[in-house]
Amino acid sequence: MKKYTFTEKKDTRSGFGAGMQVLGQQNPNVVALCADLVGSLKLEAFIKENPERFVQCGISEANMIGVSAGLTIGGKIPFATTFANFATGRVYDQIRQSVAYSGKNVKICASHAGLTLGEDGATHQILEDIGMMKMLPGMTVINPCDYNQTKAATIAIAEHEGPVYLRFGRPVIPVFTDADQKFEIGKAWMVNEGTDVSIIATGHMVWEAIQAGEILEAEGINAEIINIHTIKPLDEEAILKSIGKTGCVVTAEEHNRIGGLGDSVAQVLVKNKLVPQEYVAVNDSFGESGTPAQLLQKYGLDAKHIVEAAKRAIARK
Repeated sequence: MKKYTFTEKKDTRSGFGAGMQVLGQQNPNVVALCADLVGSLKLEAFIKENPERFVQCGISEANMIGVSAGLTIGGKIPFATTFANFATGRVYDQIRQSVAYSGKNVKICASHAGLTLGEDGATHQILEDIGMMKMLPGMTVINPCDYNQTKAATIAIAEHEGPVYLRFGRPVIPVFTDADQKFEIGKAWMVNEGTDVSIIATGHMVWEAIQAGEILEAEGINAEIINIHTIKPLDEEAILKSIGKTGCVVTAEEHNRIGGLGDSVAQVLVKNKLVPQEYVAVNDSFGESGTPAQLLQKYGLDAKHIVEAAKRAIARK
């Protein structure tokens, strides 16, 4: 098993900010919009270098989505930014009607997703956004795993024609992927090959899955770990190839167990090859205030719970 190490920790939202700075320098059609959260979305560098390509919409997220849809008609590539809760739940009708139904080239970029928003609590910790966004026809849904991958994903979606939901977060986490990586939308990343169980993870849970793999290896269990950074379109080929070897699967996500990555993988299994599946996800509840580590542990999303789920899946083969 390949060992992953890190020398620093960074938040994935800073990876988004770094990607936006690159886009500001490379693509004159990229425009940033924000709903009064410039600091939280790490847009300072983009705005400093491209003040004429920034629109401060204020606390008016529905209007921001409408303005973004309009900008695409003139050939611009709008990146509409705010917290994930406000980027989806507050403006779902506008996204559905003005962006998805119309096929507009809007990039909805959502920070502070999931439980690891932490102390801000349940009102801000959206755990339903992946399900909401993947159900929209034509919407691409991306949930990268660390700073470097978020930066690469941000740059990549500017070249993709069509609406995109890009999800990232607040906590500082290990930076363990390559700084110069090429991000391929819809292409899973094989983290570690294995033979006993497939662990399919997304977002912040990829690092937890890596830690779980090391624990399992010490106990003689060879886990295959896959990073599904693109939840829609889903890399079904990678999933089927993996379960063909291992015969069972664990899905790990910082999201409600209903409607997220786990359900997408389950649909693949139902259509193609039924194998035991265990979910590591929030069990149909809202979150609460706490540190990211405390919340991951309490809601059963840390490496320890992935290990337990892997053993359950193997026992059901």
